[in-house]
Amino acid sequence: MIDIALIGFGYWGPNVARNIHANPNLNLHTICDIKQARLEKAKSIYIAQTCYETDYKKLFENDEIQAIAIAVETNGHYHLVKEALLAGKHVYVEKPFTSTVKEAKELETLAKELNLIIHVDHIMIFHPIIQKIKYLMDNGELGDILFIDAMRMNLGQIKKDVSAMWDLAVHDLSIIDFLMDGKEPFYINSVGEKYYNPKESLCFLTMRYEGFISHIQSSWISPLKERKLIVAGAKKMVVFDDMKISEKLMVYDKGVNVISGDNIEYADYVVKTRDGDVWMPYVPQQDALYNSINHFRECIESNKQSISNPRQAIRLLKILETADKNMNK
Repeated sequence: MIDIALIGFGYWGPNVARNIHANPNLNLHTICDIKQARLEKAKSIYIAQTCYETDYKKLFENDEIQAIAIAVETNGHYHLVKEALLAGKHVYVEKPFTSTVKEAKELETLAKELNLIIHVDHIMIFHPIIQKIKYLMDNGELGDILFIDAMRMNLGQIKKDVSAMWDLAVHDLSIIDFLMDGKEPFYINSVGEKYYNPKESLCFLTMRYEGFISHIQSSWISPLKERKLIVAGAKKMVVFDDMKISEKLMVYDKGVNVISGDNIEYADYVVKTRDGDVWMPYVPQQDALYNSINHFRECIESNKQSISNPRQAIRLLKILETADKNMNK
C-alpha cells in the first residue's frame, strides 16, 4: 500500500482524489488545499478516511507519505515538484508538466539523481480507445500514416495561466507522441486569438512530421463541445469521437488506390478512392484517469519510468514553446 497525498482540490483535484481512493493499492493519506472551503467539501466526501491540511510543506515533512499528486495551476508545478523530489517523494503531476522546457529538464535531471518517479498525467494515452488505436497501428492495420487531425473545443473553462493550446492541444500532442513512438515534428506553425483572456482562447496548430502532417484545433469559445481525433492511414482510417455515448471508435476501410499499367484511360484517373466496410472494434470500458494513476503506482513499485515521463513531457513542451514563438507569423 502506497501512501499518497494530494495538493489541490479545485477544478481537477476531486477527480484525482476519487481515483486514488478507488485504487485498493493506494491510500489517500492527505488532501491539501489553501482554501478552507475546498477542504470542507473534501471532508464531506471522505470524512475521517483521510487527513486534511492547508500547509503543503507539512506533507513533505511527513515520512509516512511516499508520493505526492499535484493538481494546481501550471505556474505552480515547478516549485511543488522540485520541493517534493527534494523531500524524497515520487510525483504525479497534471499537464502541462511545467511552464518551460528549461524547468522540465531541471526536474527530469533531479528525479534521475534521486532515483524518483515523475509521472505527468497525459491522461489520453491511458484511454482504452487510444490504446486500441495504437494496437491497430502497431499491427499494420492502418498502413503508413498520412495525417492526424484533432479537434478539442468547448465553451469554457477559460484559464488565465495558460492558453487554450497549452491546456487542450497538449492532450492531442501526447496522443500523437504516443501513437508515433516519440517522433518529433520538423515544422511547427500556429495562429490564435486572445478573446476574453490574456492568452489565446482559440488556437490552430499545424505540424509537419517525416511522412505525415497534423492539425490540432483548440478552443474555449465554441458553442459545441468536440473531442475528435482522425488518424488516416494508407490502408484504413479511424475516427475517435469521445463525445458519442456509443460507437466512439470507428474504423473505415477506405483509402486511395494507385492505378498502374500502360493502358490507363484518362477517365480512370491515376488514382481511385476506395470505399470498404466500416466497423466498430470492441474496446472494454475503463477510466483513463484511473489507468493513469494506477500506472504511476506500478512504476513506483517496480522502479521503472512512466510512459508519460518527463522526457515525453519535454518533447511536448518544445512543440508548445515553438508554437508560441511562431504564433500568427
